[in-house]
Amino acid sequence: MAYASALRASPEATYRRIDVAGRTAHSDGPALVQILYEELSHALRAAAHAAENRRHAQKSDRVTRATAILFALEANLDHGAGGDISATLSRLYAGARRRVVSASLGHDPEPFRDVADQLDEIAGAWKQARAA
Repeated sequence: MAYASALRASPEATYRRIDVAGRTAHSDGPALVQILYEELSHALRAAAHAAENRRHAQKSDRVTRATAILFALEANLDHGAGGDISATLSRLYAGARRRVVSASLGHDPEPFRDVADQLDEIAGAWKQARAA
């Protein structure tokens, strides 16, 4: 039954769930963080698109996903090992959440894009650090 229900859902949403499940199945902690950054960027850019097009339900869904990912990233910071970097990231994630929630009350897509751009820079640095 669950399989048939999933097929009736949005094809894009079904594909994304399968894609994320496949990428996370055998990923280590750093790889999961990279996936969270990718999913966060996608959610924020989709929220911006929805805001532009007055698609309130879609915007709400993407804002909910983005804030959940920001909470997950912050909750999994290792403040003992990360020191100042963890503290800085914690403040950044909290500020990003505030901006996203505030932006969710209006129709301006730019705050969503600004937060996505800011976090994309961090995701790029994270990806470089993993590759080194």
